[in-house]
This record gives sequence, C-alpha cells and structure tokens, in this order.
Amino acid sequence: MALVVIITRDVADRYRGFLASVMLEIAPAVYISPRMNAGVRLRTWKVMTEWHNTEPKGSIVMVWRDTNETGGVGISTLGTPPKELVDIDGLWITRRSL
Repeated sequence: MALVVIITRDVADRYRGFLASVMLEIAPAVYISPRMNAGVRLRTWKVMTEWHNTEPKGSIVMVWRDTNETGGVGISTLGTPPKELVDIDGLWITRRSL
C-alpha cells in the first residue's frame, strides 16, 4: 500500500464528495490516502474517469508511489495535457504527451 495524492481543479461538486468519502482532504481540492492499495486506487480512478468522460470539465491529477516508473512515481491525469516523467542523464523532467 502506498500514499496516493489527488488534486482537482474546476471539477463538479460530486468529485469532492466522492473523494472525501475515500480520502482525507488536507487542503481545498487536495486529497491524500496514506495507505491506499492498488485495487482501491484503480476503482477510484475508474469512477472519476467515467464522470470526466460524461462531463469533461476541469482537471484531475493523481500521483502514487510506483517503483516501476521513472522516479518511482506513477502519474495519471484527466483534463490537462497528459504528462510523463522522463529520465535524461539522471535528471527527471516532466514532458507533455501529445
């Protein structure tokens, strides 16, 4: 189980209620869960993806510990241009996917 952080921006109110039911809101629109397992994380993301597909407003970013990804961080985004971490000669940079 790993720490999961979700940040929302300009999304419908139902996201806030849903996320507050499974995570702790530590600041406006910033949610954390210190011990969320992969199954719960995937189901939570599936719900938000379905809602965002029906009402594509605002953006959502989710980050979690993933030792198989660059920098040990997994990133999922909705609404903003997707980003990925890239390792260039030991330096981690964020690149916008097109």
